[in-house]
Amino acid sequence: MKCVVQRVDSCKVFIDDDVYSKIDKGVLVLFCAEKGDDYDKIKWFADKCTNLRIFSDENGKMSLSVKDIDGEMMIVSQFTLAGVVKKGRRPDFTGAMEPELAREFYEKFVEECKKVLGDDKIKTGVFAASMKLDILNNGPVTIILQ
Repeated sequence: MKCVVQRVDSCKVFIDDDVYSKIDKGVLVLFCAEKGDDYDKIKWFADKCTNLRIFSDENGKMSLSVKDIDGEMMIVSQFTLAGVVKKGRRPDFTGAMEPELAREFYEKFVEECKKVLGDDKIKTGVFAASMKLDILNNGPVTIILQ
């Protein structure tokens, strides 16, 4: 499993040139399930993503989480995070979990994040859809969890 977590001032997901979902201040999480992952990892990743202290406090120190700032979370599935480019120039995506099971992992991850932040604070893309993201990364701050 891999997650890319970005601190954002805003994020919009477009599908067919229409805004599907959007958030203001919070985090964008790009989520990828890989072959061999198990359900136990989902809770760990959800805990990390919702509690990462990547927002600045009154002293400018990164000590607050998205939960602490009452921020929002955008969760987008992205199987391409499983890409490997050890040989050649074309990424090898065979490490990505098969789509039907990956969808279950994605939905379970979203569910676990909602348990921490609440339904109203979580927005998503559409699993396996072709999407465009408009991201205003703040910092930039980007953390890779694997």
